[in-house]
Amino acid sequence: MIIGVPREIKQDEYRVALIPVGAEELTAAGHTVLIERGAGLGSGILDELYEENGAEIVDTAEELFARADLVIKVKEPQPAEWALLKPGQILFTYFHFAADEKLTRGFLETGATAVAYETLEGPHGQLPLLTPMSEVAGRMSIQEGAKYLERPQLGRGILLGGVPGVPPAHIVILGGGVVGKNAAQIAAGFQADVVILDINVDRLRYLEDIMPANVNTLYSDRHNIRAELELADLVIGAVLIPGARAPVLVPRSALSSMKPGAVLIDVAVDQGGCIETTRPTTHSDPTFVVDGVVHYCVANMPGAVGRTSTYALCNVTLPYALKLANQGLNAACAQNHGLLTAVNVHQGQVTNRAVAETFGIEWKEFRP
Repeated sequence: MIIGVPREIKQDEYRVALIPVGAEELTAAGHTVLIERGAGLGSGILDELYEENGAEIVDTAEELFARADLVIKVKEPQPAEWALLKPGQILFTYFHFAADEKLTRGFLETGATAVAYETLEGPHGQLPLLTPMSEVAGRMSIQEGAKYLERPQLGRGILLGGVPGVPPAHIVILGGGVVGKNAAQIAAGFQADVVILDINVDRLRYLEDIMPANVNTLYSDRHNIRAELELADLVIGAVLIPGARAPVLVPRSALSSMKPGAVLIDVAVDQGGCIETTRPTTHSDPTFVVDGVVHYCVANMPGAVGRTSTYALCNVTLPYALKLANQGLNAACAQNHGLLTAVNVHQGQVTNRAVAETFGIEWKEFRP
């Protein structure tokens, strides 16, 4: 099989979908690996390192897409890439279709197959290809929150940990999954006052057991959310419903009750956001202010720490890429339930039920 790895063209995206050891593994298995020139530079990986490990460097995305049977990316295909996709081609990447109807309908017209990192299920229902980026985003959310709480960034002028005689910041984390857990661990290290809200009581019990004393848990209902928003200096939106649009937990009306200069970081922006006033931003222009509240809604947070994120991502994606390359789509999906759950679009049909329901599109089960 011919595997292509293009350079990411989404704004401020510095990750790459394959590291040199991946090129070596794929070529050792008898496959051809094409790397677009400069694809790894944002993660500090030179073209020569790919060549030394068996890959072929190609000059343009057009050539790469034209030759590849399987294209491996990091972010969803951008409009300029839609025209390069062809029927029967497999694209293995993050899609987050439920947050973008235009992308969904545009991809349907290509005839290509979408194998989505974010819906690939592990043996126990976990999301192994989403987990490392959720870990990065959760930890980054506190790092970015600390920055944008500073007064020159229009924040409240709050130091997360406070100082003796001055209270620390109050941090509210909506969702106790991978993002929420990692955010809480970093926030706790800053000695902030942290509250995690979730609707899964068993998860809250687990978090209560493993977190330090400055992290507390609350059941997530509208009354508790409303009360915590009034106290919050920093809010982390960390809600996930796999494949579906994130529920809105912070309505526009709630902003007026928040402290001026408080910061909202919506990590769920890739799935539409859990804050009503969310709109995707970029690392070059990451924030905007609504009703005195600073919003940080960067849709590819881990892209800013490209080297860390690339290696964390490729650690988990390579085994599945090898399965797709070695066995082909149908055989790989027949033998691996995780890959089966990752097929979101096939032959012009939506094969992920949550995506279909989000946009009222007919759903067709994928049967390899």
